[in-house]
Amino acid sequence: MSTEPLRCAGALIVDDQGRLFIQRRSPERRLFPNTWDIAGGHLEPGEEVEDALRREVFEETGWTVSHVLGLVGEYRYTGNDGIERVETDFLVRVDGDLDHPRLEAGKHTEFRWITEQEMAVLDEHRDVNDGLIRQIAENAFAALRSIGL
Repeated sequence: MSTEPLRCAGALIVDDQGRLFIQRRSPERRLFPNTWDIAGGHLEPGEEVEDALRREVFEETGWTVSHVLGLVGEYRYTGNDGIERVETDFLVRVDGDLDHPRLEAGKHTEFRWITEQEMAVLDEHRDVNDGLIRQIAENAFAALRSIGL
């Protein structure tokens, strides 16, 4: 069994109003159940980070990544499943109907677009993810400001 951390890619999807897309993980999920999250997931064997980013966005929303605007950050954490992960997150734009994502059945139960002033919603069930999603969103909004969006 590998001792290397599991590699993940995450997408901070931004719309024309500068809001970020979040989706609620289903209560049955082993990792971070019932919490708000960004689109993303694990890299497949041999897959590059940006390829995983594009695949995960499509799988979780039905949207296609049109532009990678920049790196938000790299985060190392151990999930409540005991597995260590290294997640690389990007700020992205997507093509598709932003009012109607195709959420993955059984994995996500709802979605919303949030402004920087609405980030407190990410603190729901914070005990499960230790505020990680809030930290990532804060960094994404800072990245948006730095590029003038």
